[in-house]
Amino acid sequence: MKSENVSIIGLGASGTSAARLALAKGETVYVSDLRTDARAAADADALRALGARVDLGTHDTARIAAAGLVVVSPGIPPDAPVLHTLRRGGVRWVSEPEFAVRFYQGPLIAVTGTNGKTTTAALTAHLLDASGIDAALGGNVGGGLAPTASELALREPAPAWYVLEMSSFQLADTDRFSPDIGVVTNLAPDHLDRYAGPREYYADKARLFRNASAKSRWILNGDDVEVLRLPGEAAGERVSFGRERGGNAAFVRDGVLTLAVPASAGGRGEDEPLVPEGALSLIGRHNTLNALAAALAARLAGASPSGIRAGLGSFLPLPHRLEPVAERDGVIWVNDSKATNVGAAIGAVASLDQPLILILGGKDKGEDFRPLARVLPGRVKKVVLYGEAAGRISDEFHEVLGDTLPIARGDRFDEAVAAAGASAEAGDAVLLAPACSSYDQFENYEARGRRFRELSGGEVRR
Repeated sequence: MKSENVSIIGLGASGTSAARLALAKGETVYVSDLRTDARAAADADALRALGARVDLGTHDTARIAAAGLVVVSPGIPPDAPVLHTLRRGGVRWVSEPEFAVRFYQGPLIAVTGTNGKTTTAALTAHLLDASGIDAALGGNVGGGLAPTASELALREPAPAWYVLEMSSFQLADTDRFSPDIGVVTNLAPDHLDRYAGPREYYADKARLFRNASAKSRWILNGDDVEVLRLPGEAAGERVSFGRERGGNAAFVRDGVLTLAVPASAGGRGEDEPLVPEGALSLIGRHNTLNALAAALAARLAGASPSGIRAGLGSFLPLPHRLEPVAERDGVIWVNDSKATNVGAAIGAVASLDQPLILILGGKDKGEDFRPLARVLPGRVKKVVLYGEAAGRISDEFHEVLGDTLPIARGDRFDEAVAAAGASAEAGDAVLLAPACSSYDQFENYEARGRRFRELSGGEVRR
């Protein structure tokens, strides 16, 4: 049996793009996936035409183990039998971004955290572009908003900066990954259906700092104790962002987003006012923090204050992230389908001033819903539940709130949205911030958000 230089497990977007990158670099490639559906078959045929060997419905573990490098897609769970077999045989593997960045020809900004990663990464690239600095956005962005890390490695000419969003799953399988600038937006328990607990989840996030050097620059949420702890003793310059000036290099002063980059990070420590908080196109207090993080990252990468100001004014809200999608009869409909964990749902609820009809539910990820229940009084008029997690959410809400908050059920998503709309009055907002993944009734959070938009009467974004 001939041994391939690169074996790739998983034929999703990440695996397919990693295979294309490896082939473009002259490697021999083996790809395998247990799926046999039409999409997998089409992707397999396309890779075979480029010279890869592809198996569907099985993993040839002997062939994988014999490869010089094994790349695993983030959708493959760590307890998958194929990984168990490889682990038992002493075979190591890397994630798709880890493989991709080995071919990058310029500096890298990596953005991670529990919530706000996509907005912060996309805004960072936008602010650099607005300053005349060519920036390429990619990674875990999803939703067709940006390419994979491997696709960026094939870009010609190379950009001045690469900007990658990195999930915990992608960071888990890194080895040499070493961004020039690393950003951590926030931390809260998530993916507890995949991790034993928050500590294990945070440990994968902390791999961002694994290869830190004196030249590394780390942008941390100064309002988040867990974020400030995350780097441990990692080398490099640390600067922070937060609502108040304090020791932060990005903050809000008199209602204006402001930078004050210290000399240790290449600045002069002087205040650089940017834009009033109310001028941001992004809604929500948490998005102010995302904007501060992005502005600070762009500034450290060479963006000008004037370019950052222009970019903050021209950036548009991303779909499915606290996105206003319709307004009918005095009721605003807000799509935050990407709020797939409790922390994101709490942030969404806290960000809106209107009385809320809140839609929650979906696939249960094992999180504790009681912290969410505690922030609802005074903000939420009614909760409408749907899906697999509805029963447990209802039970935990009743533990905290008793019968003080009306809770309705609609097993199917469409029923829940209809019930929420029927309960809303002029001046209210119907907020989809599900605190759960979408996989019980939808292919992904984007499909759920599009359906919400359709039901709200808003125009569907394709």
